[in-house]
Amino acid sequence: MKNFALCGAGGFIAPRHLKAIRDTGNRLVAAVDPKDSVGVLDQYTFDVRFFTEIERFDRYLEKLRRGPEDNRVHYLSVCSPNYLHDAHCRLGLRVHADVICEKPLVINPWNLDALEELEAETGRRIWTVLQLRSHDKLVALREKLRGSTPNGGKHDVVLTYVTARGPWYDISWKGQHEKSGGVPTNIGIHFFDMLMWMFGPMEASRVHLDEPRRIAGFMELELARVRWFLSVDARDLPFSLQPGQKTTYRSITVDGSEIEFSEGFTDLHTRVYEQTLAGNGYGIAAARPAIELVHALRQAELSPPTSDVHPILRR
Repeated sequence: MKNFALCGAGGFIAPRHLKAIRDTGNRLVAAVDPKDSVGVLDQYTFDVRFFTEIERFDRYLEKLRRGPEDNRVHYLSVCSPNYLHDAHCRLGLRVHADVICEKPLVINPWNLDALEELEAETGRRIWTVLQLRSHDKLVALREKLRGSTPNGGKHDVVLTYVTARGPWYDISWKGQHEKSGGVPTNIGIHFFDMLMWMFGPMEASRVHLDEPRRIAGFMELELARVRWFLSVDARDLPFSLQPGQKTTYRSITVDGSEIEFSEGFTDLHTRVYEQTLAGNGYGIAAARPAIELVHALRQAELSPPTSDVHPILRR
């Protein structure tokens, strides 16, 4: 059994990490969040020290580090806002813990270099959550595509991801580009990682639309030409919202065949934890290509729409 601590216990994604810690047979011993609405912790444990100040949390983990081995923290799970991931990963390494960090590992790619140096100095590792690499439908698709050769040597791919968010999104840190990295970083990075994992490294890229809530473009990968669209605007859903209805639509079409993968996400974090604890996690090197890509997208100038534009932009 390993001891875990967690940054960002009040966040949206924290329950998936809490479940993964429990379901892999490990123990949460400490958690921190500047907001104290963290009653979700009681669903998983009543024996956890909670802090609202990161300094006191840091001091407690350091105290545990200097105590008996059975009490020290072995892993720090980072579920805090994107712009704090870098600092919290550093905290984990300083207390001699490995880190399991939510996406994106960092917002700007040059921060990865410093984290790699700290890994070398401390002998600890930083792992990240690339859960789409564990999705059954996508794993099966990747295996299928490995044995096929499309006309022209490249597959034709259309990726659509719409996850409706209300006005709160724009007011929160997620709507602030300097804190979230914007739509391509905050909601798109998993999909860009998945595309490069499936079809190889990027060769060319264009951005056709760049708005606070929507972004679309085209990229050419080693084995695919991809038209992609990301949105948090409910008007982009392929159905009208009704009370209690799902608010997310995920779709990937490869050579005209659609794979709708809106379901199957419930236990992906647990799979990631299982793989990481078994020594098969995804580290900084695995995270780097997607982080470099979304950084480039944020800096890109708009290209005029051509035949490679996403179908939604043709409406």
